[in-house]
Amino acid sequence: MSKPIVVGTNGSAGSEAALAWALERAAAYKLPVTIIHAVDDRWISPDFQYHELIRQAGMELLQKAQADARGQAPGVEVDIQLRHGSGGSVLREVSKEASMVVVGEHDKHWMDGGPLTDRALQIASAAEIPAAVIPLKRGAGNSGVVVGVDGSEESLQAVDFAASEADKGGDELTVVLAFRRPSRWVENQLPKSGLAESILEEDRIVLAESVAGLADKYPDVVVHQRLETDADPARALVDAAKDARLLVIGSRGRGGFSRMMLGSTAHAVLLNVPCPTIVTRVHKVKHED
Repeated sequence: MSKPIVVGTNGSAGSEAALAWALERAAAYKLPVTIIHAVDDRWISPDFQYHELIRQAGMELLQKAQADARGQAPGVEVDIQLRHGSGGSVLREVSKEASMVVVGEHDKHWMDGGPLTDRALQIASAAEIPAAVIPLKRGAGNSGVVVGVDGSEESLQAVDFAASEADKGGDELTVVLAFRRPSRWVENQLPKSGLAESILEEDRIVLAESVAGLADKYPDVVVHQRLETDADPARALVDAAKDARLLVIGSRGRGGFSRMMLGSTAHAVLLNVPCPTIVTRVHKVKHED
């Protein structure tokens, strides 16, 4: 049986946008959808006289979302679940039984009362499956898939995921590599050398190697390479994807600490998502000495 797409809801416009996107994806990929609403354990204690009212309100919210979803996507199987626990604990459980988790960017709250910015970051960090963050408003365009690459072996997993998405959606793929040069003041203090040119040539090679083999695996996908030589990586991705159908980023990349589940670039992008953005679960590659 296919694992469902799980989408969190709280009745806000942000979660409605997330549900609409999840339903579109489910219809295209022939997957079921599970809508989840979670409340903190503290609100379901028998000692709290309103715990039954909170549970009932949660179920009513879910039932309305389910009815709306079935109206939007009649061919998609839609299930609902009321979960108890913190956002992190619920997410860990959800990750075991889903193919993707989806949240809306602009929700004020999602799981246990925190701002969604925190929830989106927590979800992308903790999920063992791809996590999608959906903006409330999409750009004027709706075509193309953009993915960031940094030369790490781990980032190649994100490139392959993005290429697969482009292939299934009939989109062109843009692979972006960006780096920030030292400030002009610093550069002026350095002795003349060919270091800048060497770094530029190295990144050209890295970018080319990142897309090597895609033509054989995905022959119908048109691939564009985009090298930004003086740009913050997160800003370069946000700018490149402003009119895209989808942006794909790895959960961490080159130079990241293994204990940090979300890299600095992914973190920055999620604070400014330009379009539906999927954070892939990057598996750490073991390097031989």
